[in-house]
Amino acid sequence: MTDPSAETASARRTPEKQRGRVVTRRTQVESSTTDQRLLDTRGPSDWVHTDPWRVLRIQSEFVEGFGMLAELGSAISVFGSARTRVEDPMYAMAERVGRGLTEAGYAVITGGGPGVMEAANKGASQAGGVSVGLGIELPFEQGMNPWVDVGINFRYFFVRKTMFVKYAQGFVVLPGGFGTFDELFEALTLIQTRKVTSFPLVLIGTSYWSGLLAWLRDTVLADGKIKPADLEMLHLTDDADEAVEFVVQASRRPVVDTGNGAGGDTGPGAAGNGGTGGNGSAGGNGGNGGPVPPD
Repeated sequence: MTDPSAETASARRTPEKQRGRVVTRRTQVESSTTDQRLLDTRGPSDWVHTDPWRVLRIQSEFVEGFGMLAELGSAISVFGSARTRVEDPMYAMAERVGRGLTEAGYAVITGGGPGVMEAANKGASQAGGVSVGLGIELPFEQGMNPWVDVGINFRYFFVRKTMFVKYAQGFVVLPGGFGTFDELFEALTLIQTRKVTSFPLVLIGTSYWSGLLAWLRDTVLADGKIKPADLEMLHLTDDADEAVEFVVQASRRPVVDTGNGAGGDTGPGAAGNGGTGGNGSAGGNGGNGGPVPPD
């Protein structure tokens, strides 16, 4: 007699890949991704004649993402490792963050995968909030976690990353790897260059992030590659409630237009990064208030 649990476990191990809105399994799983094929310049030159058609697919992803998220309301994106296990304290931390953000009136946006993303979606969904997952086609199986209530799978990373920033009023970042670092530093760059005007960034996990912050301070800042006010864009904590309260308070501060960077980047506690909505007041993040205005 066949063991049902063994069959279920076998089904879970079946290779599966999400390609846009298409799911493939077993022999139909491709080894490459859409992003990879777009960027791959090897082989015959006939790809030159197909790239213009890819623009339509890229456009459709933007249109679908904008259409799905346009009426989302206030939201915070939560990032962290897909490899975080359920028993890891950061899984429970992410759940508390998702729940706290929902109770504060925010939708929760994640990458839709397992680990920290699943935990944040779970906390939001169980608290009755809007739990959003923005998935991505990857060369290894991942899929959308079961706690996503509204989800979309993207082929192109750059489209997905636009959605994370455009429809969120801030980031809460838990321990993660390269993908988490990518989102974090892109947000820092957008704030520093004033592409986004109001964007609180919270790092959760003092022991995890302290080494990075020390390197930024002792090497990057010391070598003059960034300014003191740039470090003030980040708020570090080990407390989920503090993280939620920080983004809530930041989103309630009015965006102040101080002109073309007047008083910007003058040092710790100064009126740094003084452009529209810039990180203005003492202690940093003083201008991170309210939703990002439309384009």
